[in-house]
Amino acid sequence: METPPFFGLALVLLLLPDLLAGTGALRGNDNGETLPESIPSAPGTLPHFLQEPDDAYIIKSNPIVLRCRAVPAMQIFFKCNGEWVHQNEHVSEESMDESTGLKVREAYINVTRQQVEDFHGPEDYWCQCVAWSHLGTSKSRKASVRIAYLRKNFEQDPQGREVPIEGMIVLHCRPPEGVPAAEVEWLKNEEPVDAEQDANIDTRADHNLIIRQARLSDSGNYTCMAANIVAKRRSLSATVVVYVDGGWEVWSEWSVCSPECEHMRIRECSAPPPRNGGKFCEGPSQESENCTEGLCIQDKKPLHEIKPQNIENATDIALYSGLGAAVIAVAVIVVGVTLYRRSQSEYGVDVIDSSALTGGFQTFNFKTVRQGNSLLLNSSMQPDLTVSRTYSGPICLQDPIDKELMTESSLFNPLTDIKVKVQSSFMVSLGVTERSEYHGKTHSGTFPHDSNRTFHPIHAKNKAAYIQNLSSLSKRSEMRATGIFGHLGGRLGIPNTGVSLLIPHGAIPEEASWEIYLAINQDEASLQPEGSEVLLGPQVTCGPPDVTVSTPFALTIPHCAEANSEHWNVHLKKKKLQGKWEEVMSVEEETTSCYCLLDPYACHILLDSFGTYALTGEPLSDCSVKELKVAVFGCMSCNSLDYSLRVYCIDNTPCAFQEVISDERHQGGQLLEEPKLLHFKGNTFSLQISVLDIPPFLWRIKPFTACQEVPFSRVWRNNQQPLHCAFSLERYTPATTQLSCKICVRQVKGHEQILQIQTSILENEKETITFFAHDDSNFPAQMGPQAFKIPYSIRQRICATFDTPSAKGKDWQMLAQKNSINRNLSYFATQRSPSAVILDLWEARHQHDGDLDSLACALEEIGRTQPKNSNLTETQIEESNFSYSRQNGL
Repeated sequence: METPPFFGLALVLLLLPDLLAGTGALRGNDNGETLPESIPSAPGTLPHFLQEPDDAYIIKSNPIVLRCRAVPAMQIFFKCNGEWVHQNEHVSEESMDESTGLKVREAYINVTRQQVEDFHGPEDYWCQCVAWSHLGTSKSRKASVRIAYLRKNFEQDPQGREVPIEGMIVLHCRPPEGVPAAEVEWLKNEEPVDAEQDANIDTRADHNLIIRQARLSDSGNYTCMAANIVAKRRSLSATVVVYVDGGWEVWSEWSVCSPECEHMRIRECSAPPPRNGGKFCEGPSQESENCTEGLCIQDKKPLHEIKPQNIENATDIALYSGLGAAVIAVAVIVVGVTLYRRSQSEYGVDVIDSSALTGGFQTFNFKTVRQGNSLLLNSSMQPDLTVSRTYSGPICLQDPIDKELMTESSLFNPLTDIKVKVQSSFMVSLGVTERSEYHGKTHSGTFPHDSNRTFHPIHAKNKAAYIQNLSSLSKRSEMRATGIFGHLGGRLGIPNTGVSLLIPHGAIPEEASWEIYLAINQDEASLQPEGSEVLLGPQVTCGPPDVTVSTPFALTIPHCAEANSEHWNVHLKKKKLQGKWEEVMSVEEETTSCYCLLDPYACHILLDSFGTYALTGEPLSDCSVKELKVAVFGCMSCNSLDYSLRVYCIDNTPCAFQEVISDERHQGGQLLEEPKLLHFKGNTFSLQISVLDIPPFLWRIKPFTACQEVPFSRVWRNNQQPLHCAFSLERYTPATTQLSCKICVRQVKGHEQILQIQTSILENEKETITFFAHDDSNFPAQMGPQAFKIPYSIRQRICATFDTPSAKGKDWQMLAQKNSINRNLSYFATQRSPSAVILDLWEARHQHDGDLDSLACALEEIGRTQPKNSNLTETQIEESNFSYSRQNGL
């Protein structure tokens, strides 16, 4: 029998009356470390547990509570992992059982995540209760405490299958590792699969889905859902196609004997007919043979050798008549086309041929037309068939064998009122309208779009144009843009900041127009992150807040985090009317209220209400990284011998750099070197900035000031004012006109960047480093079709095709997957047109590169998701290609 050391004194006090009466004696040492084995004169029984502690899981950082209730019990204490829990950590309550008159005691303790993590025993962390009565002690069961989690990645995603009808389908799914183990549920086309209601389906074997005999109705998109008390995860969707190979019926009866002495019979491939890409019946569908065994003759000659004179004459007449009619028809067509072109020459082209999708999107120029001619929205305007523009570069060509997607929808049907001419295998001409000029190129500037987000070095004597003249940049108070938008929608952006707003077509009611504004909040009370959270980008306001849209709009906010879900938990927050901030959602959260897509450079948010929004990040580990932009400016001081170097380390967002540019412009600063990126880790180590390799005997710096150190917290939470360090240099003589040195910026136990400075301090010899901002910097507002990269006619066809579920799985979910949208698909499912919202998100992500090639190739890949047919001969392929080319006017 054992007792906790702190229980000895309490026990003595409880048993003091009995001890004085001589009814019992304590056995054990003098310090009261043990309980009496028995007290003969004390009535009652051993403690009986009414409630024992249950196994528990700690979710995130929330502690759990373990409870015990026993009767009769004088005291209850917990023991965890063989050690007594201190009495100060217990909470006890005592009551009376009215039926028995015995004392009922209840005790409970809290177990924290830190306690469980600090325990390193051979088994799980455990606790049990020990209850005392006059007769002795009783122990409860051991309750284990574990930290609950669920990994993000499935150990095995289900794979798509193409199976014949009545074949067996086995879809494997191994859920992510988790505690407790995840429960698995299967979805078919986003609806739960109920194996109890369908005896043909079994979902019990190791989380796999087994369909014993495939039916046509079993075709669809299957998703494995894993969930435990912590989270819910979705696997990649697997497309299952159940196909039917065709089969012949019996031959028909032979036909009557023809004048050519032949009869024939036919059969149909309809037992069953091929479906869902199944093979067509092999063999001929008709047969013919001589019906007289070669005895059919006329005037002692076989019939095929007899050519009466009147037949030859009739053939000649028909030939000449046909040639004459053809000549007349050609002349009429030429005259008609000429008149049509003249009558329609004042109009631009209203449509774009669908071969822009099947043939790939490429760089091209748009013809300028008169104002007000909306793409495909004014049916009274006819296309100008004389206009053509030339594509150059490689084209994603549609596989001539794959016609299934073209036949399923009008998406790929050719438009009959426009000509397309193939000049070579890689040049296509087509007529387009509405935009004066468009180039699908990558933009350079404050917001680079290359994968590494780095700046290429500039040689000292041959620096490329990079930083725009400081005098031409916006002032701090001008970070605002407005525009009047109507039913056609448009795009609004704040120049050189990376902040933009996309109003989709149809979001604003017809016959209405709104003045929309977009602003970056700098002078107002800003969001103060709580705990370990930090601001990752600017606080953006869009409005007016009292209007509603019928289709979600896209708000793009740049951020400075090195996006990684294992290192950052990114939140979207909205400002309330009272000035308080509330969390709208976590980027990794599954919700239908809004959608956040985190790209390496910006977050694209689909919203249905205007307001003030901000992105915050909660670092999950020391490996979390904020990207900082390092820039060096210099200027002469009042003393002609002094020179000031200012080194800025700011969040790598265009608007943050814009603010530095504006401040330096007023101070007469000059950018001395192309900015560089520094990966600043959340490891609590400081930042060191130093000036190196100053030319001796020409320049000097104050002693002990060549290196400055900035605390970690000031850099990590630097959201309000740009962080900079100033270094004061002095030249020995006025004859020194050149300055060369190095600026080293490094985080202790982290990343380092070296900036090479080589400049002239004379005004007439200074080399200006200019900055090219985005091409849309002078056009903050774009209204109507010219604001969108995808032509409206193509957009309509994509939506018409992918909004309708397909047995092949060629629906909006596959469109989302091919555009790297793999999570929170339930948001799109609630939209009136999921495909339209996906394309709006594509427009927001590609507003600067306009990478239509990638969209065309994604559609081409979707078109190829059908059973492979290897039985086509080369002749059939050539004929198919020729037929397809003629359909599209090639």
